[in-house]
Amino acid sequence: MSKDRALVVGGGGVAGIAWATGVVAGLAEGGVDVRRADSLLGTSAGSVVAAQIASGVELPELLRAQVDPALQRAELEPREGALAEVFAFGEKVDAEVSDPVERLRRMGEMGLAAKTVSEGERRAVVEGRLPSHRWPEGDLSLSVVAVNAVTGETRVFDREAGVALVDAVGASCAIPGVWPSVTIDGERYLDGGVRSFTNLDLLPHHARTLVVAPMPDPVLDADVASIVASGGRVEVITPDAASLAAFGDDPLSPASRTPAGHAGFAQGRGAAEAVAALWKA
Repeated sequence: MSKDRALVVGGGGVAGIAWATGVVAGLAEGGVDVRRADSLLGTSAGSVVAAQIASGVELPELLRAQVDPALQRAELEPREGALAEVFAFGEKVDAEVSDPVERLRRMGEMGLAAKTVSEGERRAVVEGRLPSHRWPEGDLSLSVVAVNAVTGETRVFDREAGVALVDAVGASCAIPGVWPSVTIDGERYLDGGVRSFTNLDLLPHHARTLVVAPMPDPVLDADVASIVASGGRVEVITPDAASLAAFGDDPLSPASRTPAGHAGFAQGRGAAEAVAALWKA
């Protein structure tokens, strides 16, 4: 194993951001500080949470920014039904295309053709979400996942990529058909969640990995099994019934933040003992 502990945070909309932030804050309340990870890997909503954790801001403060309406940053309201259309299009492509790269290219094609807000409007939202706009320094590794909207190729951004953190996170959160693809060095990028909600297989092997997954990921079980087969240990936290109810019908709705954050905190606090067996071993 090249490193010891890794935290992976998956996609799940603004509800997923609030819930995952609640989970890590609840874990800390229970004595498990995930900020001591060697590596952070985030996809879509998870890229926001990972970048926030890496900023050095205390976890209770990050959670308050999610659950307190007076502290919540402005978010754009997606077009009604937009997310359902994305999932429906993805199911259609899955039925028609077997090649994974071609599938991603088709998702990118749809995203590039969609009418959305401007890149500038969306970038301002991402800027507001991040306490720091700089990649973390020192030994902590932060990586976020996006997909090239034209070629379908996967891109993992980190501080060595020479890309602004806001742009990398914005690309990872650019849901095709909902938000605009992000232009980086003349290339267009979209949400890494179209490849996998967690992209656990892209993480270099660590001895211990904690996965916080707001949304179901069809490939997660296989990715976990691969790590375990190579000698690693993995703990996965997914939303319980109370958290799923808190997400509501639309995880992109800004109104989901307060209930999802509180539910995540309760779930994280309840999971602290089990996670401690992994994290503190």
